Amino acid sequence: MKNEKDQARAAEYIEIIDQKSQRLKILTEDLFEATKAASGNIPVNFEKIDLVSLITQGLGEFDDKIQASALDFKISSHDKVLINADGKLLWRAIENLLLNIFKYALAGSRVYINIIDSGSVVILTIKNISAYELDISTDELMERFKRGDESRSSQGSGLGLSIAKSLIEIQKGCFNLEIDGDLFKVIIQMNEAV
Repeated sequence: MKNEKDQARAAEYIEIIDQKSQRLKILTEDLFEATKAASGNIPVNFEKIDLVSLITQGLGEFDDKIQASALDFKISSHDKVLINADGKLLWRAIENLLLNIFKYALAGSRVYINIIDSGSVVILTIKNISAYELDISTDELMERFKRGDESRSSQGSGLGLSIAKSLIEIQKGCFNLEIDGDLFKVIIQMNEAV
């Protein structure tokens, strides 16, 4: 009987060690990516990208997460909006933002994605309601390893926003955050494709 308990306890410890090592691996990869992006040591391959298609297809890839979260995504845009960007880097930045939404948005709330073509600049705005009170400045939230609510137990590394900002900026875009109570808003400006 004691041997069975010891084996069960050992299996439990092995599972915990595996989970912690996976988390450490993800954290290391995120830190490496954040460092590369912040230093500008990532090659940027500019091309014409349809931002509306990129976001629509990206949301399709997250369909299971959308269903599980019961979030209601509302997209407001023209049918096609072309920007000058690196498709892979832009998707990685948007993916980080979407992953943050799935982790931290109030379940069952709406997520608004607006794309405005204002001539030479395209403005992408993503707004959602946080499940946590955001009693923190935008500057603090943009710091590496910083999370809006230190007490929460979700698996984020605190690098997602920093990575997204760096990836947008190396594509000659602008990345801004606004917080109003529990309203979280990201505003990205990218150059329109000519």
